[in-house]
Amino acid sequence: MHILILASAFNSLTQRVHAELRDGGHRVAVELALPGSSLPDAVRRHAPELIVAPMLKSAIPEEVWSAHTCLVVHPGPVGDRGPSSLDWAIHEGIEQWGVTVLQADAEMDAGDVWATVPCRLPQVSKSELYRGEIADAALEAVLLAVERFAGGTHVPHRQDPAGTGDARLRTRPCLDQSVRRIDWAEDSTRTVLRKLRAADSQPGVLDALLGGEWYLHGGHPESVLRGRPGELLATRAGAVCRATGDGAVWIPELRPRRAPGGPPTFKLPAVRALGDRLPPLPEDPAPVSPGARPGAWTDIRYREDGNVGFLSFSFPGGAMSTEQCRRLLDAYREACARPTSVLVLGGERDFFSNGIHLNVIEAADDPAAESWANINAIDDLVEAVLTTTDRLVVSALAGNAAAGGVMLALAADEVWCRSGAVLNPHYRLMGLHGSEYWTHTLPRRVGPETAERLLREALPVSSASALRLGLVDRVLECGPGGFAPEVAGLAARLAALPATAARITAKKTVLDRLESGTPLACFRERELARMRRTFDDPNAPYHALRRSFVHKERPSGTPPHLGPAAVAKPGPVPSSAAVT
Repeated sequence: MHILILASAFNSLTQRVHAELRDGGHRVAVELALPGSSLPDAVRRHAPELIVAPMLKSAIPEEVWSAHTCLVVHPGPVGDRGPSSLDWAIHEGIEQWGVTVLQADAEMDAGDVWATVPCRLPQVSKSELYRGEIADAALEAVLLAVERFAGGTHVPHRQDPAGTGDARLRTRPCLDQSVRRIDWAEDSTRTVLRKLRAADSQPGVLDALLGGEWYLHGGHPESVLRGRPGELLATRAGAVCRATGDGAVWIPELRPRRAPGGPPTFKLPAVRALGDRLPPLPEDPAPVSPGARPGAWTDIRYREDGNVGFLSFSFPGGAMSTEQCRRLLDAYREACARPTSVLVLGGERDFFSNGIHLNVIEAADDPAAESWANINAIDDLVEAVLTTTDRLVVSALAGNAAAGGVMLALAADEVWCRSGAVLNPHYRLMGLHGSEYWTHTLPRRVGPETAERLLREALPVSSASALRLGLVDRVLECGPGGFAPEVAGLAARLAALPATAARITAKKTVLDRLESGTPLACFRERELARMRRTFDDPNAPYHALRRSFVHKERPSGTPPHLGPAAVAKPGPVPSSAAVT
């Protein structure tokens, strides 16, 4: 079918729906619902057979829904209505939830039901849930609804909240800051965490701190530090620790409240955002090794199980600043000093990496210089992985990866990803040529022609397509919470295989052969020469594109590359690839 995706933004769920519908043989186009644009005119121009809205904040005009079947994804179970569905569920500590695909009509979230899929809500942030359990359920519901529509015989059923017997199923208002507000003296750590998690990554929790007003983003429990409620106790890895009534929490990011008539503000690591306001606080070192304060929060952690080392990392939004790259490189080198034969690199949930940290770059006194420092820091990390010859390295992608984050993953000997992951192996939408040794690793993986196409099209790639293309070696069919245990079991088996020792021995020979031909340094030098020219040119599109991205400026229209796309034709899965 020819399917038109209507969305307020080409966000993670919209990208996943786009990629997997194309995998299913559909011809898919995207139209963004932007202020001043005419959706009826756009729909007439596309002439779709079906409209799907994975993430739409505005109502579909009657002129559209009365003429076309419009399937709208609502992140709540049947009968739940309102703009803050998932926020309320987390705020109230609900454990079982769901996603519903509704047919658009005159009343928001009240249309007939085409599909509904239940899901769990583990105690993690809203953004993790949205890209994890909610996205999995939404994808299942969308594909089922599309299949039912294509069959031509399915009759969607009307909603009947009154007949459900569940008091949660009702129309609820927007969850505003009056409800989100934290009472540091009265709220327990558990309550504070729920409020923080329900507001991540937007809109954040508005709070007063050190003479300013800030939106707090993210929250993790602290097991040892204590103090006067509301007091800042320590810093760690750019985050600040703040005391609650019965404990303390780590807050990784802050965003200043926008002043009336002032410029837009954006999230930054908390220590960086507070700047000179921050009083002298002890830096509580991140407990990287498992023996140091078990259960303590850290963004980088290392553990071992037999001959397998696991270096996990989790950075907000998947972005990696200069400082984060350097800390991860230090941890990587320490992990490589351990007597293991397999090293697994990646997070246990959510993002793998999205490359350089554009927000930190934008906030720098000299964004060009910070861009240069950041790209060199991530290149150093990729180089370390590429030149590791005494063990096998596995990149484990629990969630999405983009740009330099994809190329970091490709530096490993094997790439494993969860079935829900979406990869964006391109740079051009940010006006960059890219680095991270991609000119070596990407063509080596997928071939020069496919590499060029991926970079030119700049479209998201599903895990299934990544497997077919050779971008990844293994896809794990599991939920977000099952990925880490699956990876651990597979890594243990890899370490025990008799062939693994031979593969490790061969790595040194392969690297020596590469260095005798076109050394890795040559790939890096050529890539960085182009990046340096871009960074140092104040008129280069990168600078305007970065500012627009950081300040979340809406585009003037739907980007041309999201127009009608050719069907993603399934190809043969390489013989070495695996679906688990």
